[in-house]
Formats: sequence, structure tokens, C-alpha cells
Amino acid sequence: MKFKFPLRNIKPDELIKRCSYATWQGHEEKPSFARRLSSGLYPRFHIYLTEYDTYFELDMHLDQKQASYEGSRAHGGEHEGVAVENEARRITGIIADIYNTK
Repeated sequence: MKFKFPLRNIKPDELIKRCSYATWQGHEEKPSFARRLSSGLYPRFHIYLTEYDTYFELDMHLDQKQASYEGSRAHGGEHEGVAVENEARRITGIIADIYNTK
């Protein structure tokens, strides 16, 4: 799921961290963040962050498990569904609250 926010006086990566996400050091070229849903690595929400001139975009999915075949980084990430929609609403609400108090 992709969603956008206007750029304001707070860096996008700081906003994501305020939403309980941590920097994720994967194999990606883009900045990446994750929020674990249990004590293990999975399941977790995973976000790619892309900044543009006037806005930033979040590309989020839910990683349910690790890749099931050797040599692959692909996984069964869910890009839609109730859990993803609820998490997008949660993030949007937090960012809106931060923007409204600054």
C-alpha cells in the first residue's frame, strides 16, 4: 500500500520513527523501516520511504514470514488487507497529530 504526506519541518524518517518504526538494514536501495508485531522478526510491517520535492511516499506491506526458498529475498508480503489498512490509518493519524501540533 502506498500513501503520501506533504513535506514539512520534520524529516520523514523522524516521523516514521515516531510511529514506532526502526531503521531496517535490508538489501534495499531506498530507506527502509520496520515495526515488529512480536518478539521475533516476523510478522512485521515494512516500509520503504521515498522523498520528492514537496512530499514523501510510504510503500508499506506486512511481512508474515521469511522467504521460503534458498537464495531468494522474496517473501509473501501483504500489500493490502485489514491489517495493512489499519496500520496505514494509525500512521496517518500520528503524522497528522504531529503536523497539527507544530
